[in-house]
Amino acid sequence: MRVPSRSPGRQPGPAVTSTAPARRVPAAGRRAGAEPDLSAYRAAVAELLVEVGALADAPSVTARQVLLDQRLREPAIAAVLDATPQGLIGARETLLLEMARYQPNARSSAQDLTALVRIYLLSRVDVLWWRDSPAFLTDDQVSASTELVDLEWLRRRGLIEFRYQEQPATVVGRGLRAVRRRLRPDATPRTAGLLFRRARREMIAFLNDLAREFTAVAPDGTPPLWVTSLARSAEHQYRLRRLGYAAMVPSGHCLGWAADVELEWYDRFGARPALAGLLLARQDAGEVNVVDEGQAWHVCLAPAARRRYRRAYETEMGV
Repeated sequence: MRVPSRSPGRQPGPAVTSTAPARRVPAAGRRAGAEPDLSAYRAAVAELLVEVGALADAPSVTARQVLLDQRLREPAIAAVLDATPQGLIGARETLLLEMARYQPNARSSAQDLTALVRIYLLSRVDVLWWRDSPAFLTDDQVSASTELVDLEWLRRRGLIEFRYQEQPATVVGRGLRAVRRRLRPDATPRTAGLLFRRARREMIAFLNDLAREFTAVAPDGTPPLWVTSLARSAEHQYRLRRLGYAAMVPSGHCLGWAADVELEWYDRFGARPALAGLLLARQDAGEVNVVDEGQAWHVCLAPAARRRYRRAYETEMGV
C-alpha cells in the first residue's frame, strides 16, 4: 500500500447538503469537452477501497484523510468528480464529512467505512450523467409529476414484469406486514417497500427488460425480479438519512433515473450470481451505472440509453 503525502487542500466544510455547483479545480489530464473514462474511474475506486480498508480503524482518521487528499486528485478519479455539480473540492469535502459522521447501524447499506466510500464514489457517476436534470425536491413533486407513471395502474393491466411492494400507510397495515413476515419470513425480501409507486417510463421499460432476461437465465423456481426502491424526493432522502440509511445527496433516485434491485434474497434460489452478472454486463455495455449496496444493488440508467427505453415503453404500452 502506498503511503501518501499530505495535501495542502482546503479543510472539510459543511458541503454535504449543497447541490449548487462549486468552483472547480480542473482535473489533471482531462481534455476540454472529453467525457471521463468510467472504466478507469471504477478501477481507481476499487484500488482506493483496498487502501481505505487497511485504514479502517479509529486511530487512522488522519491517515485516511491524507490518503483521500492524494487519491481523489489522481486523473481517473478527479476527472469524474470535477464534472459533477459539486466539483472535485466539493465532492472531497462531502466525502470526508460523510466519513466523519459515519455510525454503523443495521439499517444502513454501508456496513463499514469502506462500503460508505464505495457507495459515495460510485454513485457520483449518476450525478455526472444527470447533472442537468432537476431533482424532485418534495414528496408532493414526486406524487404530482407528469414525468412519472403509477406502477399500480400498469400492474393491474399485466404490463409490469417485476415485483415490488408498497410501504404500509397505516398502523394496521404495518401490523399485518409484521405478522406475514413472522409466518413466512423468507417469502419476500426484507425491505420496507416503495414509498412512491411511481417511476419514469424509461425506467419501467428497462426494469421490464431486465426482468425478462433474469427470468430466462435464473434457475427454475426463482421468483421474478424484485425492485425495492425507485423515484423518491430529496425530502425523503433526508428523512432516510436521519433514520441512519446511507442515502447520498444528491442522488439518482431524486432525479428519477435510479432503482434499487434486490440481490441478497436470491441467494436462497441460487440466482444471485446470474442477476449480478446481468447487471454488470449492462454496466460494461454503458447502459447503466451499478453500485453494490449489499442486500440491494443501486442501478442508474445512462443518458445514452434513455431514447431506446422510451421507445420500448411506448411500444410495450401501445402509446
